[in-house]
Amino acid sequence: MATLSSSEPQEMEVDRRGESEESGDDETKRKSLNGEVELDAQRASTGPEESPVDMDTITLDPNEEDVDLVHCRIGKIEGLEVLQKAKTLSLRQNLIKKIENLESLSSLRELDLYDNQIRKLENLQALVDLEQLDVSFNLLRKIEGLERLTKLKKLFLLHNKISGIANLENLTGLQMLELGSNRIRIIENLDTLSSLDSLFLGTNKITQLQNLDSLHNLTVLSIQSNRITKLEGLQNMVNLRELYLSHNGIEVIEGLENNKKLTTLDIAANRIKRIENISHLTELQEFWMNDNQIENWSDLDELKNAKRLETVYLERNPLQKDPQYRRKIMLALPSVRQIDATFIRF
Repeated sequence: MATLSSSEPQEMEVDRRGESEESGDDETKRKSLNGEVELDAQRASTGPEESPVDMDTITLDPNEEDVDLVHCRIGKIEGLEVLQKAKTLSLRQNLIKKIENLESLSSLRELDLYDNQIRKLENLQALVDLEQLDVSFNLLRKIEGLERLTKLKKLFLLHNKISGIANLENLTGLQMLELGSNRIRIIENLDTLSSLDSLFLGTNKITQLQNLDSLHNLTVLSIQSNRITKLEGLQNMVNLRELYLSHNGIEVIEGLENNKKLTTLDIAANRIKRIENISHLTELQEFWMNDNQIENWSDLDELKNAKRLETVYLERNPLQKDPQYRRKIMLALPSVRQIDATFIRF
């Protein structure tokens, strides 16, 4: 830890939070994992397979609106017809292999099937008032069976085996789409999702930023841990506020001319040699540029117009070898309150 005189700001070590890997508000954040750990292998590592319980052993309250059946070792969805008043149903962390027998629950607004053994999106057509659906950490291979869920606002399909973005054209009111940790190679078939506010595609196999022109209302875009080499295709995203592109192969900061509302820019762990073409980003508050190849202190001039800049990450760049590394950042960017994992306390 650096030592400064009593008249200079003091530094306090803190943990860096991986917010760029969660992306979204506190209620709806889902962490995308770095690395593609297969769900089957993950389950195998937890020990012997659990035996499912009979639903007759579970007591259900017909008047309950928020039904929580988390980790109950349920193997089959059945016997839920009594839940006519249910608005939310959580079946997280069970042993469910098939979506079925939900037709009578027409009042449902939220359905959570996170961490089961489901292989297909099916039998959801009767849930026409559903607003949030989470089938993350399952064994899905494709997006299907959602055509009638036109009121859906949030869809979480994190950590499955999905290879393509498809069959979402009817979900015109969708605001949040989480497809992180799948096997997607191409960004496509999003043209009708003009209401989309947040899109998460981290840890896939995407090579190009493309087919995003219709997403005028997008404020959060996360495509971390992919195979992108060029910053492009963002010109129509004039409302974008948070952009997460760490752990790709980007070499040049460019193509952000129209993204003047950006408050967070994460391009850590790429192959960038210069901080450039961002002097117009005057709303920037967080700038993550660690693990690149920045070596010139003059590059920090690109950030001087961002008067509300509070956090910068520049560690593990050649700049960090300078003994006055932290002091020089503080002098160049006086509004900054956090450098890497260290808060500056005045």
